[in-house]
Amino acid sequence: MTAVVALGGNALGNSLSEQMAAVKITAASVADLIEDGHKVVICHGNGPQVGMIQNAFADHKRAEPGADTMPLSVCVAMSQGYIGYDLQNALREELLDRGLSVPVDTLLTQVAVDADDPAFALPTKPIGPFMTEDEAKKLAAEKNVTVAEDAGRGWRRVIASPAPKEIIEIATVKTLLDAGQVVIAAGGGGIPVTVGEGHHLKGVSAVIDKDLAAERLAEQIGGDFLIILTAVEKAAINFGKPDEIRLSEMTASKAREYIAQGHFAKGSMLPKVEAAVLFVESAPGRRALITLLEKAKDGLAGKTGTLIVP
Repeated sequence: MTAVVALGGNALGNSLSEQMAAVKITAASVADLIEDGHKVVICHGNGPQVGMIQNAFADHKRAEPGADTMPLSVCVAMSQGYIGYDLQNALREELLDRGLSVPVDTLLTQVAVDADDPAFALPTKPIGPFMTEDEAKKLAAEKNVTVAEDAGRGWRRVIASPAPKEIIEIATVKTLLDAGQVVIAAGGGGIPVTVGEGHHLKGVSAVIDKDLAAERLAEQIGGDFLIILTAVEKAAINFGKPDEIRLSEMTASKAREYIAQGHFAKGSMLPKVEAAVLFVESAPGRRALITLLEKAKDGLAGKTGTLIVP
């Protein structure tokens, strides 16, 4: 089975020290799948990390006015490198400790988006650290950026999140996968680019949702399973309410009903369910799973998680 694994923010932590600790747990969960014989491509988020990188360059420019302003697309590329560095080394070590000599590669990955995507006019994707409402509004006034409340967890800066159209390096992903390697690709949703004249790729100021990018990648490689690992064991309707119901399985059509009824929070569970539905509906026999990071193996065995089926 070929599986694309989308890692949530809890798989990486919110700082360098947290990331070093978190990737060890992440590596063990992913290694379980590889040990069971599955081909694996890993995608990951970068919301806190890309925000930190951009803030660091902004601070540097204030200290050195002649310094370049770093485009967000370049910041995404940087986040792919340093997150991939930690993740591939942790996974390599975990696999070798289990007696498995499986190469792990991080691929700098660009993802094409539509320059006319309406998302550019309506920023929704949270990046950077959580703030209080007062801190967020102060940031918005000082830096002329957009801020919003993030799923009841605090306030964050938000930017455009256009839909992924094409994984530019998909042929390389397939080649590495066919060679028996584990691939880390489309990190942070991929480096967002538009395709211009003469095959020119131009970076744009956006962050693509990593779950939707993982879904697009899974489609393009002909994957069998999309596994979305997050901070909860199961998706739920009426989340956080007395009549909350955790879902063990739902059809794609039922999931669309729940989406229409507003059961899944934007910027949190909604893109995960949307990605799962898109993948399941993209070809016969495809399935998706949403579950806790540490429960990936149990989820595939049908013991937990939310399974999305046709």
